[in-house]
Amino acid sequence: MQDYTAHDAVGLAELVAKGEVTPTELLEAALARADARADLNALVLRMDELARERAAGPLTGPFAGVPFLLKDLGQHYACLPTATGSRSLAHYPRPDHALAVQRWLDAGLVVFGKTATPEFGAKGITEPAFGGPTRNPWNPAHTPGGSSGGAAAAVAAGIVPVAGASDGGGSIRIPAACCGIFGLKPSRGLVPEGPDVAERLHGAAVTGVVSRTVRDTAAMLDLLTGQDPTGPYLGASPGSLAEAARREPGRLRIGVSTASPLGTPVAPEAVAAVDDAVALLGELGHEVEEASSGVDERALASDFLTMWFAVVATQVADARALTGATDADFETDTLVMAALGRATSAPTYVAAHDRWNVHTRRLAAFHERYDLLLTPTLARPPMRIGESATPAAVTAVAKVLLRTRTAGLLGRTPLVDSLVDANLGPVPYTQLANVTGRPAMSVPLYRTPEGLPLGVQFVGPLGGEGTLLALATQLERARPWLPALVANTMQQPPDPPSARTVSAPTS
Repeated sequence: MQDYTAHDAVGLAELVAKGEVTPTELLEAALARADARADLNALVLRMDELARERAAGPLTGPFAGVPFLLKDLGQHYACLPTATGSRSLAHYPRPDHALAVQRWLDAGLVVFGKTATPEFGAKGITEPAFGGPTRNPWNPAHTPGGSSGGAAAAVAAGIVPVAGASDGGGSIRIPAACCGIFGLKPSRGLVPEGPDVAERLHGAAVTGVVSRTVRDTAAMLDLLTGQDPTGPYLGASPGSLAEAARREPGRLRIGVSTASPLGTPVAPEAVAAVDDAVALLGELGHEVEEASSGVDERALASDFLTMWFAVVATQVADARALTGATDADFETDTLVMAALGRATSAPTYVAAHDRWNVHTRRLAAFHERYDLLLTPTLARPPMRIGESATPAAVTAVAKVLLRTRTAGLLGRTPLVDSLVDANLGPVPYTQLANVTGRPAMSVPLYRTPEGLPLGVQFVGPLGGEGTLLALATQLERARPWLPALVANTMQQPPDPPSARTVSAPTS
């Protein structure tokens, strides 16, 4: 097991190619590791027999024989459900592979399950009512973040070296920061989203991975990029990202800010994580100075949530149409968000979306002066499980408003501002890259005095994946994080109840 967890996906693929290990042996190691860390509740769907059939057959591609997990949100596997963390879709099979899934299969990966996500990916934690909370491998009392929380927990725990993820408001970077792994959100349009949708959240949501090493992320992005003739974007990267990750980044000019763009509190640990990164960057020869993004990020957060609530309303309506779901099949928080979305007028929605261009132009002006923006990824260490749950009294009031069909009136009160603070306050830094379509990464350079990971974020210009990956490789060499992950993997886990998982049919 220690051999398995010490290798990244590129390394495991090389062992398979040399005949030193078989895909079946790797799969059985991954399944054993998943069983050993069932306490984390990272997997919501197991595909053991389908995976065994695939591992036993002929496999080709750059990752032939490497075990892999999909996120249970948008990453459809044909004939199996994509529950999206919701009871409403738990038994609805999808007709086709998502394009990203097909590309992963074409690369020879052996998919054996799907990972947990909050309902519709709508929170920065992974504690869905359907399935229960996913836990952080560094301390199971804490969250692994969200919405790719199951993926990040599985990677940090050594179940797989890399896993499918996605990011619509920080959902790759937040769990990467919580779990001490690497996560990069690619630029808008770089990875196609088909075939069921042309783009997600107006292109703010993108597909990617979370991984233990920079080279795994770079190689995976090379697989995922490339034009979809039916999609809205060119989808081409400027050359191989794996090669870009191996280049020296040169001397970079980096603007740094630790203040919350929302004016909400920032924990001393988050500031310490950035100060630590600044010191390391200085040692490596980079120029780092205090700077502001120039973006009105309070307005950006409001414009982001205007879109987010409307999309949740659409997701709830789609689930009802597909499965006949009732209110009992959705979380109360989700129904409130959907009600706010339905109460948003079309002119209000369009005006909010039009302002995305203003935010994008201001960040582009920042990148004329600086190569990268450095911030905390999180405003505080990973929260304890249940810490951010909606108070029972608020939930009771919300249920009354939903029952009387007046929940949408909350949009005319200061509620939206309070929702901005409550939902985005712990993670105020990540939505900037989504709204503007810029690439951004969380790098695991720091752990708190209590031993919890706390990543730092770098935001690049449009198409700046190469610069980000080159810098990440340099930081990884200077401050290797894989040994700590491997050491934590070998710790004896507790013996809680088994995770709730559903087994897929064998054909």
